[in-house]
Amino acid sequence: MPSTFLDDARDPLIIAEGWMKDGKDVAIATVVETWGSAPRPVGSHLVIDAEGTFHGSVSGGCVEGAVISEALDVIGSGKPKMLEFGVADETAWQVGLSCGGKIRVYVERLG
Repeated sequence: MPSTFLDDARDPLIIAEGWMKDGKDVAIATVVETWGSAPRPVGSHLVIDAEGTFHGSVSGGCVEGAVISEALDVIGSGKPKMLEFGVADETAWQVGLSCGGKIRVYVERLG
């Protein structure tokens, strides 16, 4: 049975913890819901620091860039956001996504 555990060098949560110990402001984005086809499962994480450095993945394509942008706002304001992205299967490739469906991503500041 394949393991879904990531080693310490690749686990976004461990990386976020390290960034915080280094004094960086950090946000975490978590896939909390999916409908239809989605590139990443519920529970996937993307961590972002105040300089826009990121690690992990919640989707890919244009969605990832939008989540990083929103995360920078969350770091600045301290207010969490619930983001929802969706695209029809027939238009998915046009916007840089490999599949249709919808995802909901919760973004919050850590610390």
